[in-house]
Amino acid sequence: MLGAFAAGRSNSVDVRARPAPNGGVSPLRAVVLVAGHSVRVALHAAARRCGRDLAGEGIEVVSMGGITNARAFASRYGPRGLGVPLAGLYDAPEEAQLRHGLAAAGLGAAPGPVGLRRLDFFECSADLEDELIRALGIEGVEAVIEQAGEARSLRRLARMPVQREWTRVAVLRRFFGSRSGRKARYAQLLVEALEPDRVPEPLAAVLARV
Repeated sequence: MLGAFAAGRSNSVDVRARPAPNGGVSPLRAVVLVAGHSVRVALHAAARRCGRDLAGEGIEVVSMGGITNARAFASRYGPRGLGVPLAGLYDAPEEAQLRHGLAAAGLGAAPGPVGLRRLDFFECSADLEDELIRALGIEGVEAVIEQAGEARSLRRLARMPVQREWTRVAVLRRFFGSRSGRKARYAQLLVEALEPDRVPEPLAAVLARV
C-alpha cells in the first residue's frame, strides 16, 4: 500500500492536512498504527537514529491504545476515512485481531504475516521488548538499566522468591512492566543504545516503507 509512497514521497499520495504547532496546517503523508505508547516512542527513536524526523516528514505514528482498536483507527485514516497510506507494527500473538480489524476497515484480506506485510504491517516476534532484548543482548540491556540508575531495582526484583528461578530475559521483561512509564522510557533508551544497523527488523521494515 505504501510502495508508491516510499518511491516518491512528495507526489505519490493524496496529501491530507493536519494541525501544525504554529496554528497552520502541515501535510499528513502517512500514518503508522501501533498498539501502545512505548512502540510509538521506539519508532520515533529508531527514526532519529537513522537521521529522520517522522513528524517533519508528515508521518504520524498513532498509538491505538490496544490492538482491539485497529478497526476504528484504520477506518478513520484508511480508505474509508482520510484515505492516508497506512503502515504499522503489531505483536505476533495479536495477528488475528489486527487482521480482522484491518479487513473490517476495508483494507482487504491479509492471511498470515505475509499478507499483513503486503499491507505494510510488520510483526514483532513476541513483542517490542523481546525484539529490543534480542537486538541489544542481555548484557547490553542490563548496562542500559545500570546507566539509567535502576540496577538496584533490577537486582531486587531478581532476588524475589517468585523470580529466583526465572531466566534473565524473563526478569528483564517483568522489570519493564513493573512500573508505569518504564516500557516507554526503556523503549527510547534501548533504541538509542543500538547501532543504527542493529535496529530490530520490524521497526526497520516499517521505517523503510514510510
